[in-house]
Amino acid sequence: MQRNLRRPGASALALTALLAAALAGCSSEEAGSGSGGGSGDGITVQTAEFSWTAAGLTNGILSEIASDHPDLGVSSLATTQLDPAAAWAGAQRGDIDLLTEVALPNQQALADKASDQVDVVSETYGDAAQGWFVPAYAVAPGGPLEGLTSVTQLNDYADELGGKFYDADPGYITTEQNTKRLSGYGISLEHVVSSEAAELAQLKSSYGSEEPIVLYLYHPHAVFAQYDMVQLEEPTPYSDGCLTTGDGACAMPSYSANIAASKELQEQAPAFVDLLTDLRIPVDEMEAMQKQVDVDGDDVPTVARQWVDDHADQIDQWIG
Repeated sequence: MQRNLRRPGASALALTALLAAALAGCSSEEAGSGSGGGSGDGITVQTAEFSWTAAGLTNGILSEIASDHPDLGVSSLATTQLDPAAAWAGAQRGDIDLLTEVALPNQQALADKASDQVDVVSETYGDAAQGWFVPAYAVAPGGPLEGLTSVTQLNDYADELGGKFYDADPGYITTEQNTKRLSGYGISLEHVVSSEAAELAQLKSSYGSEEPIVLYLYHPHAVFAQYDMVQLEEPTPYSDGCLTTGDGACAMPSYSANIAASKELQEQAPAFVDLLTDLRIPVDEMEAMQKQVDVDGDDVPTVARQWVDDHADQIDQWIG
């Protein structure tokens, strides 16, 4: 018999969360049937899904593994697309039991607020770079941004850049960080924020006509399989507090992608959570899968299934 994680008042809280998600333009969908369908005997895990492709792939991989291994005690993952702040608020209320692709330290403050309800249980990959990038052709000899190597030089190239710095979703922690960084460095470029899709569309347009552009990007991402990009240097390395209580004039930290599980999920599906603690998806493998989805047009379940098949022996070792 399929079971949901239940807690007092959860139905009303979940309804509130889903309504809020709908108002924010998010979508909720049932995932995790895998290629063989759900086992029908296990819990349904309420899972947040961030808007970037790696989050969908990680959730898809976990869905396939749960379907293959009903002994893990999870029948399916019910995913709701949320931005990080809303996802962690849901976890704090008890509406969300699983968060994948948790970027740390970017989301550390949010995780700390929910620490009574949720634990970060594993790191799927680490040392992922993020920062401000320009196309390689733009900084090549004779290019419109020739001589640009550092973020501190951007004001000198404001005219060539059309006075704009392009960023992703307003709900991303990194967007808040970039607002502070622009101010901290005294950069006068307009901070253009709408969505990652719009940001990438602008990059595609600029790249196609070999026009200069500067924007925020991060690894792993399919964009690096499409375009030759150069990360701008930072004069000051990242330090704790620089992007929160500090002046913001520092590099963005390399980050790790993590999985967080509610304490209730840990109690009700300990075998599944044990798997989470061992799950590893290297940056290069995640980037290759993102290319399959975002560039080649493959769907997430197909790519996730292939990854699970290719790593079957390793997954068996993780499960023990």
